[in-house]
Amino acid sequence: MTATETRVAEHYTNGALQAAIEAGWAKMQAVSEAAPVDQLAGVDEFHIGGRPATEMVCERMELAPGLKVLDVGCGLGGSARFMATRYGVDVEGIDLTQEYVEVGNALTREVGLGDKVRLLRASALNLPLGDCGFDRVSQFHVGMNIEDKDALFAEIGRVLKPGGLLAVYDVMRVGDETLDYPVAWAQDESTSFVAPVAAYREAIEKADLSVQSAEPKKELGLEFFARMKARMAESGPPPLGLHIVMGKDAGVKVANMAANIAKGAIAPVLMLARKG
Repeated sequence: MTATETRVAEHYTNGALQAAIEAGWAKMQAVSEAAPVDQLAGVDEFHIGGRPATEMVCERMELAPGLKVLDVGCGLGGSARFMATRYGVDVEGIDLTQEYVEVGNALTREVGLGDKVRLLRASALNLPLGDCGFDRVSQFHVGMNIEDKDALFAEIGRVLKPGGLLAVYDVMRVGDETLDYPVAWAQDESTSFVAPVAAYREAIEKADLSVQSAEPKKELGLEFFARMKARMAESGPPPLGLHIVMGKDAGVKVANMAANIAKGAIAPVLMLARKG
């Protein structure tokens, strides 16, 4: 890994994530009759909008049983497990953070999806995967930690089959206002590479992918953080929530992200592109 990638992985490393999730999951199971994959959604869907955002993205990916999906920056594998459960696809995920991969694979085995989902530790800039091996590629809140967007999408274009579809759901620049830190993906600007929609479009098209749409989801982001704030005020943190993966300064990170969206600096954006 590069020095920047090492710092990014260190930012996300908790050290006791398995124990924290298991404790929260035990509490969740005592009060919820939902399927295990759904019980975990509060902690393993680590992006703005959570499970509803995952559903929104997957609905646009034209998923069907038997397709092979690569989830770039898979984190704990929540989105990968959702796709495998809902759509019957086979998913490989890659992530820089060893702890995320190890805990994610353990959770995958616990919910009985070991034959459908596999997570690997790898860099998105050097995928240990063959050419044209995937029908779909998803990317949930990853590009903010990657400066070289050209290299990122060149690798994605390499592993995507002709006719395959890429879905990017990243936080992007939509204004020039200064960002407040820390945020979920970075403590400061040294590992934060938030780019405008136009930069994503340019990098994706350099990789011989055709951008079909780019949809800012500002209101989704504002509503997500408003619901989170209201829930915290009413009943405190849930047994399984993003506070577990964001750490002790989760409240500050959430407040800063909400403020950054509200003032028009950033927004979650869904982009779809097709190869060939």
